[in-house]
Amino acid sequence: MSTGFIYHPDTLQHDTGSGHPESPSRQSVLQERFLKIAQSDENSDRALRLEIIKTIPHSELYRWIHEVHLPSYTKDLKLRLPKSERVYLDPDTPLAPASLKAAEMAVSGVLMAVDSVMSGRVQNAFCAIRPPGHHAEKDRAMGFCLYNNIAVAARYIQLKYGLKRVFIIDWDVHHGNGTQNTFYDDPSVFYFSSHQFPCYPGTGRESERGSGQGEGFTLNCPLPRGAGDREILAIYEKALRIALSSFRPDFILISAGFDAHRDDPLAGLEVTEKGFQEMTAVVASLAASYCQGRIVSSLEGGYNLEALTRSIEKHLDVLCHFPHAKT
Repeated sequence: MSTGFIYHPDTLQHDTGSGHPESPSRQSVLQERFLKIAQSDENSDRALRLEIIKTIPHSELYRWIHEVHLPSYTKDLKLRLPKSERVYLDPDTPLAPASLKAAEMAVSGVLMAVDSVMSGRVQNAFCAIRPPGHHAEKDRAMGFCLYNNIAVAARYIQLKYGLKRVFIIDWDVHHGNGTQNTFYDDPSVFYFSSHQFPCYPGTGRESERGSGQGEGFTLNCPLPRGAGDREILAIYEKALRIALSSFRPDFILISAGFDAHRDDPLAGLEVTEKGFQEMTAVVASLAASYCQGRIVSSLEGGYNLEALTRSIEKHLDVLCHFPHAKT
């Protein structure tokens, strides 16, 4: 079986303006690189077995978005959509004329990835989408994010497919406050995050463990500035394994930010593309053991284009070649 590479050119239309790190070039370099790989006649054992899946807008998109975001919030975004130039929802998060079209295509992409895995079309999938999502709260855009793509996917998995337990792994260098808050009191979705701390947005302390029935189903593993492959892999080899083996998920979602890379300009971790490869291998091994290999990863951060491309290639190399499931 192959790995799905989910994309759509409309995500390039989210115009964040000159100098903004979350730029359309993040998508254009990925589309150019991985569409070329998929079209290659390379037949070696190490060739990336990618199935290119161009996103189709979901027919009930806002029904699923509203499982996470308030209808009043999505209505406000539409009202604030400019006819030209851009407006700012916070100091970091611009809204341009085509931004909502891109954001809708991003959510449609992760839902299509879930459908592709559940139908058996692909064994797992990576969503090359933008804008990212993990900072978006139910009623607020922030940190480059409009809709929380991965949170919507989690609810979709549960409500459309009847799978009870979803495990979200967030390895973006910035803590995913929006995703954590969405499921903070929910024992059916486990949120696991490794991130630099202190760093934007200021959340993600070890003491943040969930509330009410959800207490113990949030696990934050903050890392100090300068931590690299050795430190982050220790977390994935121990804390992640323990959490996953206890929770026994039906599906794993990855908020796959690659801005923990040592060459990324927005933070201070020292992870290499080899580190991301080994982190992916740990997750793929656990997915094979507990949830029939079901993984959908979705792009979050990563702002050095060369480091981003190299890291995703290593990520996809594992997803393409890891056994689908243990019997």
